[in-house]
Amino acid sequence: MEHSQLSKIVEAALLAAGKPLDVDQLRQLFDEYERPEAKMIEEALAALGEACQDRSMELVEVASGWRLQVRPEFATHVSRLWQERPGRYSRALLETLALIAYRQPITRAEIEDVRGVAVNPNIVKTLSERGWIRVVGHREVPGRPELLGTTREFLDYFGLGSLDQLPSLAELKDMDNVGVQLELDPGQPEEAPAP
Repeated sequence: MEHSQLSKIVEAALLAAGKPLDVDQLRQLFDEYERPEAKMIEEALAALGEACQDRSMELVEVASGWRLQVRPEFATHVSRLWQERPGRYSRALLETLALIAYRQPITRAEIEDVRGVAVNPNIVKTLSERGWIRVVGHREVPGRPELLGTTREFLDYFGLGSLDQLPSLAELKDMDNVGVQLELDPGQPEEAPAP
């Protein structure tokens, strides 16, 4: 099979899939007698990545494989295609998710110790329903509490290939100036300076 044709098939598959695809899944698109080697798929992905350099989409590797996605600078405009707005998450939910991501495997009691308040069962339920966390085992103590950890869907959603790509805790502590660094939404009027 011609290399440019293979790149086009890979691009079409990534556009149509609606989810990340790994090299093995891309190889399965072909009949057994014409199935390309993994190295050929990887070369096609590299060529596709280069072809996307000056386009509004980019090829990104996440935990579950490869996906084509809209570049962040165009996301605001493209998001207007959908009437539904993404759900807003509470601070408690985001704190719980962060603790699970950074300290996994972790129990609810350990989360409560760090946060200083009880974990609402709806938070764990919401995170589980989103597919961002799962039970990875049980602690060998009385009551055998569940150990929680993140999933590949969590990594995919946040555009991460692995947990090593999470910002360091030192970087997170430097978030005091985050309000200053965030750009205002173009639809929101800027506040006039105080006289």
